[in-house]
Amino acid sequence: MRKRAANVDNSLDSILIHLGDFGKYQTYVFSLVCVAVVMHSMVHIAYVFTAMNLDYRCKIPQCDQEGQAEYLQPWLNHAIPFINNHPDKCSRYASSDQFNNCSSAGFDIQVLERCGSFVYNGTEETILQEYGLQCDNNLWKLTMVGTVNNIGQFFGLIISGIISDKYGRKFLLVWGMILCAVCGCAKAFMPTYEWFLTFEFLDAAFGSGSYICGFVLGAELVGPSKRVLTGTLISSCYAVGEILVALIAWLVKSWKYIVLTSYIPIFLLVSYLWLIPESVRWNLSNGRIEEAKKTLRKAAKVNGKKISEKELEFLDAVVLSIFADQAESSESLGKSGNLVLEAVKSGTLMLRLVACCVCWITCTFLFYGLTLNSVSLVAGNNYLDFILTALVEIPAYFACNFIVNKYGRKKTLVYSYLLTGAACLAFVFIPPASRWGSLSVYLIGKFGATASFTILYIITSEMFPTNLRHSFMGTCSTFGRCGSMISPQTPLLAQFWEPLPLVSFAAMSILAGLLTLLFPETLHQKLPDTVYEAEMIGRPILPAGEPEKQQHTVERF
Repeated sequence: MRKRAANVDNSLDSILIHLGDFGKYQTYVFSLVCVAVVMHSMVHIAYVFTAMNLDYRCKIPQCDQEGQAEYLQPWLNHAIPFINNHPDKCSRYASSDQFNNCSSAGFDIQVLERCGSFVYNGTEETILQEYGLQCDNNLWKLTMVGTVNNIGQFFGLIISGIISDKYGRKFLLVWGMILCAVCGCAKAFMPTYEWFLTFEFLDAAFGSGSYICGFVLGAELVGPSKRVLTGTLISSCYAVGEILVALIAWLVKSWKYIVLTSYIPIFLLVSYLWLIPESVRWNLSNGRIEEAKKTLRKAAKVNGKKISEKELEFLDAVVLSIFADQAESSESLGKSGNLVLEAVKSGTLMLRLVACCVCWITCTFLFYGLTLNSVSLVAGNNYLDFILTALVEIPAYFACNFIVNKYGRKKTLVYSYLLTGAACLAFVFIPPASRWGSLSVYLIGKFGATASFTILYIITSEMFPTNLRHSFMGTCSTFGRCGSMISPQTPLLAQFWEPLPLVSFAAMSILAGLLTLLFPETLHQKLPDTVYEAEMIGRPILPAGEPEKQQHTVERF
């Protein structure tokens, strides 16, 4: 069955190579897909700014003039206690009976009062003001927005895979994003925090599968030699979306306008129903051979190539092979069950799977945690810090394409984790006054986190047997979502100790780096087809003649 499937892929790949690996038509379609990925990224990460915590202090009615209140005032240290050189957000000194012109004599520093009105440092508006989420006892409600967003993605990814397989990649890309935009625009007008959170969940769930669909549509229409490039470009488009939403937030500084400006353009994607083709491979796998031929003819015409009807007729055989494979797959379910049982009995693969799951949790925790915490770094411009943190992802993606093939997967993954951990620890010890020093170290940490995420995806796909590769990667990815759900909560750790979020990033990355030492090196190794081949990756092959002994004595990495 694998041989037949390989022949199918090779025949289609040969047609794509003949049409041009990355010709004008592929460039046109890929550019439109990149636009959709950028839009997906913008709405996926917008909650960083819509639920951003702000600097504010108690309003002192006797001293702050209505409509003209300034965040910092010369008399402020008499009226409000200071913590780490910042005015307390929600406490003020009680007014004394001898109140006089906001001087020290006007306040009793022995008595603290909670305040109900606030003065903000700047003009930003987030859901903090909209739903009254001020003070530390409500901080969890701000961080919960990011967690709910990631929970929505978790459930959405489960459903989107089924929809994509049944109705097509283009269908899910377009209508998933449209429904995402409907829910996103609606949440800008929700009357309560609970309703806002509900639509945050729905928004994320509907849009969750769009990135993968865009990735697949972009990769499946180009020749084999350009697939790594398309993957890198799609990943870079995600970073571009992060940068654009930060620029919008920097410009408008109002959460409702950020939401509307990010989501409304998505409705233009309905035009993709006519502008981009469905995946050729999806059409073939579903028997829509004429649609697949139509796409290939159009690609040939735009690219200035000729494709004969004889070549296209060969696709009929491709479809028959696909259906034969599907029938054969149904007959081999019992065999697959035996393969799973064999893998479960393998101490090597099970230990490898557990270590891999921990590494995936760490990767998502680091990547999203460092992204989210970039808006609360040392005193500076929150928007610029976020933009630089997103921008550093792009060189990390391109660097990975070079280093993993030159130095190997295992070694570069270990160094990426350790680089992130070292940078996070170093950040804790850099004086706050050294803004650019702190920011530079932080960006190095984000570079390492991005690189480790990219490399982990590669090595995970190469160290498990063929028939279990997809399911084991799915297991790792599912556990990885736990890290992205937890990461929005890391700002809460700063309530106990300000450097604690960075310390937790460092500890997790060092732990993952040590676990990575248990992985085999997969560079220049054949993709394993059996459990035994997976166990033996990177090891010398034992002499033939004792297969049973070979299979039962390998119980470690």
